[in-house]
Amino acid sequence: MSKIEIRTVNVIQYLYPLREGGSLPAIVKADDGYLYVIKFRGAGQGKKALIAEFLGGEIARAIGLKVPELVFMNLDDSFSKTEPDEEIQDLLKFSVGLNLGLHFLSGAITYDPLVSEIDALTASKVVLLDSIISNIDRTTKNTNLLQWNKELWVIDNGASFYFHHDWKTWENHLTRTFPLIKDHVLLQSASKLEEASKEIQQLLNQDKTIEIVSNIPEDWLLSESDTMTPTEMRAAYVKFINTRFSKIDLLVKEAENAK
Repeated sequence: MSKIEIRTVNVIQYLYPLREGGSLPAIVKADDGYLYVIKFRGAGQGKKALIAEFLGGEIARAIGLKVPELVFMNLDDSFSKTEPDEEIQDLLKFSVGLNLGLHFLSGAITYDPLVSEIDALTASKVVLLDSIISNIDRTTKNTNLLQWNKELWVIDNGASFYFHHDWKTWENHLTRTFPLIKDHVLLQSASKLEEASKEIQQLLNQDKTIEIVSNIPEDWLLSESDTMTPTEMRAAYVKFINTRFSKIDLLVKEAENAK
């Protein structure tokens, strides 16, 4: 299995905000010449949303789903000084430092369950991915999926791992499954859950989980309000993912029953 290498790039141009989400992500240009959708550390859910986005994206990639390249993005303080919009100006000011970028898929369209076709195995993998990472935000209201080059691409995993918003009770989540899977946009198309489960088990193991978690920037794990150390948090993410993974048969059953 190939080693994860996350590139770090510098933002050289702020182009325009994407107003669909509440957190005001934006299209920016980086010093490698490419365009990215940047998720800001200064937005509503802060660095925890970036961690969820990063972990969810790299786990999706590890199990064979299509995910735009994720990069760490350095943002300096020059952009807030030239931005006329006050809301965006504040966001840029609070986001100086390391942010998260997703390679911009030019011409991609939002997945629409009424008109877009999807194969059953891919649908089943996405359903199980979201059960594993406890992603509450892949519904018909907000699919967080794109169609690009006739393929399905997974984006926007920032609402996953919601236990990390309260570290005091995170261990309570280890015994739970994911009943909210009943609202998943792809549930009705996910007719190959058993097959998807076998593939996921071949592709994701404890070493891969540790490798993904070890790539979270240390800075994102530091917060005055958290009582746990970055090392303890990393261990908690690994334990959570592996515990979910160990009960994948239960997650399959839960999804099948929800259908």
